[in-house]
Amino acid sequence: MDFDGEHRIDAPRARVWQALNDPAFLAACIPGCEKLEATGPGAYAATVALRVGALAARFSGLLTLSDVVEAQSYTLKGQGQGGVAGFVSGAARVTLTDDDDATLLRWNAAGEIGGRLASVGGRLLHGFAVKTAAEFFSRLSDNLRSQPDCGSL
Repeated sequence: MDFDGEHRIDAPRARVWQALNDPAFLAACIPGCEKLEATGPGAYAATVALRVGALAARFSGLLTLSDVVEAQSYTLKGQGQGGVAGFVSGAARVTLTDDDDATLLRWNAAGEIGGRLASVGGRLLHGFAVKTAAEFFSRLSDNLRSQPDCGSL
């Protein structure tokens, strides 16, 4: 499953970059995130509870950042296991550009799923992914607005 998009965030690029690299801040933005902890430079352990249609699962996995260009871009790779629900893996290229006083975040992602999760159907999964991305960006924007001081991240 591949998808991409862009989102305009009403915050300077430096603040958006800082937020995207702060595990506690990100955990508050990711729908269903129960844990997001740094395990090393550019490496994180995560636990996310999801519900797709009638299927509910808790995925535990690892995330890594590569091809990092400070305050501009990185590649995020992840994989997770959800027990009998199956597995997820994927990668996303994320880029940030200035858009007047705001930031334009673009992403291009590709993912793979297996197990019972794969039986849900591509259309439902794509809709779930789009909805989850929209909720993430809404939370990201709201949380950045509620913390006007960059040092509070």
